[in-house]
Amino acid sequence: MFHKNIKLILAGLLVVAGVWQFTESNIGNGIFLILLTAIPVFLYFKNEFILLAFLKLRKQDFDGAKKWLTYIKNPEAALVRKQQGYFNYLHGIMLSQTNINQAEKHFKKAIELGLSMDMDLAVAKLNLAGVAMSRRRKLEATNLLNEAKKLDKQGMLKEQISMMKEQMKKI
Repeated sequence: MFHKNIKLILAGLLVVAGVWQFTESNIGNGIFLILLTAIPVFLYFKNEFILLAFLKLRKQDFDGAKKWLTYIKNPEAALVRKQQGYFNYLHGIMLSQTNINQAEKHFKKAIELGLSMDMDLAVAKLNLAGVAMSRRRKLEATNLLNEAKKLDKQGMLKEQISMMKEQMKKI
């Protein structure tokens, strides 16, 4: 995996090589190199290992997703801020199956760093509400559930939110 700035330098070099090919009257090569610039720019904003981890999670392959995430050795240097949020979000999802304390830390850090999609933010807040509820912090859990409900515009988490509210009545 390349450092995030190396990806930008590679994109710049491809643009320079493309312009050089234009000046040498090799228009086809120049167009190809300019189009090829899109790959490192895309990978700057969307890390390849996070994308592969998401693909593994879609298939419920937590071990495979964890394997891809372990390739990211230094997330602060290799990832932009939003990607760091998703790095922590993915770790939180995987750890929520086994270690709630660690999952809570990862979800809080993911929310702090920022997530692009409201749905991901709603899932993180819903998981944090579950952790707060298990620790008998009813007020915090209620606030997090209400925030998750506001973020869930498509109603995909409606059932889970209502189920958690029913469980909170028992506390």
